[in-house]
Amino acid sequence: MKLTVIQTLIIILAIAVGTQISRWLPFLAFSGKKETPAFVKYLGRVLPPALMGLLVVYCFKNTPIFTGSHGLPELIAALFVVLSYEWKENLLLSVGGGTVAYMLLVQFVF
Repeated sequence: MKLTVIQTLIIILAIAVGTQISRWLPFLAFSGKKETPAFVKYLGRVLPPALMGLLVVYCFKNTPIFTGSHGLPELIAALFVVLSYEWKENLLLSVGGGTVAYMLLVQFVF
């Protein structure tokens, strides 16, 4: 299916409007005049670690532990991420370095 220019522009506009609504809605709903509800504060406290845990499980879900390299490149790269974050406390450096470490391990070691 090929889209016309008008259809493409409408889709782009709809995506832009939806993105802006999702970005500004929390600021409108929880303006500085009212106290933020306790439930929203609770979610703000517990969701980031829960999402990190979910991402870790998702990343390791298809790791072959009984064949091939037995998940060693993944484990080494994950340890690199944890240790480098503990050392420098720089998320970009840790994740980027872990990705590079994993790719080097997969390409040249295992």
